[in-house]
Amino acid sequence: MYNKKEAILILDNGRIFKGYVFGKEGTTIGEVCFNTGMTGYQEILTDPSYCGQLVTMTYPHIGNYGTNNEDIESNQIQVSGFIIKEGSDYYSNYRATDSLDNTLKENNIVGIQGLDTRALVKCIRNEGAMNGIISSNILDEKKLNQMLKEHPSMKGMDLAIKVTCKKNYKWNTSKGEFKVAAIDYGIKYNILRLLEDAGCSIAVFPANVTSNEIKQFKPDGVFLSNGPGDPAAVSYAIKTVQELLADKIPIFGICLGHLILSLAVGAKTYKLKFGHRGCNHPVINHDSGIIEITSQNHGFAVDSNNFPSNIIVTHTSLNDKTIEGIQVKESPAFSVQYHPESSPGPHDSRYLFKKFIELMKKHKNQFKHAKT
Repeated sequence: MYNKKEAILILDNGRIFKGYVFGKEGTTIGEVCFNTGMTGYQEILTDPSYCGQLVTMTYPHIGNYGTNNEDIESNQIQVSGFIIKEGSDYYSNYRATDSLDNTLKENNIVGIQGLDTRALVKCIRNEGAMNGIISSNILDEKKLNQMLKEHPSMKGMDLAIKVTCKKNYKWNTSKGEFKVAAIDYGIKYNILRLLEDAGCSIAVFPANVTSNEIKQFKPDGVFLSNGPGDPAAVSYAIKTVQELLADKIPIFGICLGHLILSLAVGAKTYKLKFGHRGCNHPVINHDSGIIEITSQNHGFAVDSNNFPSNIIVTHTSLNDKTIEGIQVKESPAFSVQYHPESSPGPHDSRYLFKKFIELMKKHKNQFKHAKT
């Protein structure tokens, strides 16, 4: 049964949705977006790329397998709020340790349930992403609208600096064949796990790390992570990547890392109407001709207009023809907009980690030959 305490969601366009409390009682503001995944709510909640957003799940029943201490992608819940049709009163899974509702309460995450999520998603699809406010302790619509009006837009917002680590650290103590410097713009744990499984010794650096600090580590490759916010606002990261490109160090970027790499080589980015978020987005690999089903979470994309001649498009979305992957010409640097590490999602694209390993292997061999 729902917690029958009333809650309200108001959108920037004036649309009002009424429902009931889910998670913590209170008030929260953020950009309203939607995710089409049927499962993976715990990974979604803990993905730093969702910082500053009120996430709507399109699947109607959420929470049926509870929560656990393993299916997390960062050290805390990152969303600003959670919107669902109906939360499960009971959960059933041998790995579960608590209910989703309790987990949200313990992490002070305000949510709402019992509203028409189909109507909400249709509104966002038709009119575009917009800010919204959820509240269960303030039901005065005039006051809520004033609070919403004062909240900044996602465009132009640097959120990477908010979610990044405060200082560099080693992810794994085991010595791998390849030294990787991972720049944390909001990195997911599963990316680090897969790099470790591939034989990498990983040091994680804050988003505002300089190229000199990276070079002092003497990495075999640099990884540019996923993250939230407007990529054009992360000017310090763009500068660092430009300087690293000049040294021909192998670079692999995902999501925000893809956008930062693209900006570093002269491309432009723009805000999508309502973003790509879910576990079922088809992308074509132009090299192989294979269609990959991908996991995605992003609200910005690389602009295909006035596209720089020093970039090759390697992947394209089959839903809206947006750029999903690039290769920098005459440089061992590539990136994809989607999430090949999945978690949640299909594993179609995990070959990209092998590609990064091969680039580092080649770079390492060239360096050895140069020394002799």
